Amino acid sequence: MKFRLFPQETAGLDILRGMAEHVLAGTQTLAELLGAARDGHGDLAEEMRRHEAASTANFATLMTTMRTSFINPLPREDLFAIGRGLNEAAETLTGAAEVITLFRLERFPGRAGDQLEILARQAELTVTAMARTEDLDSLEDYWLEVLRLAKRADHTHRAFLAELLAEHTFVQFTKYRALADQLAQGSLNMRRVATRIGSIIVKES
Repeated sequence: MKFRLFPQETAGLDILRGMAEHVLAGTQTLAELLGAARDGHGDLAEEMRRHEAASTANFATLMTTMRTSFINPLPREDLFAIGRGLNEAAETLTGAAEVITLFRLERFPGRAGDQLEILARQAELTVTAMARTEDLDSLEDYWLEVLRLAKRADHTHRAFLAELLAEHTFVQFTKYRALADQLAQGSLNMRRVATRIGSIIVKES
């Protein structure tokens, strides 16, 4: 038996889905950056800033919608927490792009791609979840899968740091670690979004 989790007003959820789509688009742009020649890094980093700016604009719209709507699809504190998590994920992707351009990184270790792949999958699942909020069962699956991916991201991050320390000078280690940490933080932000969704499931069950 299916239950409807949210009331009929869906404007806030539509905004959150748009924010999740900006995160997903950001992971795709960052993937291009990892594979691009150095002279193309600047343009791709600027594209990443546009994704972040669009996410921030959506977050501002969400704040306005929450203040002016009589009925919100979720408690305001939940809408805010989810929106903040998604916007912070977009910010970390921009941070990763800026680390690459400012530190003039190239020839990225495979672990960087692994981290980004996990983050992209978390974003993809979140986009789908925001479009299927009427189905408690699918939201629970989303919540648990994002948490599983977050644990994998933690392991990948630790393995990445160990390999960097073993194979690079301290200066290079510091530069690539900054990239690894940005990607890890992005995955953590997506985990926080999923955890908030999980808390809603528990409250509404």
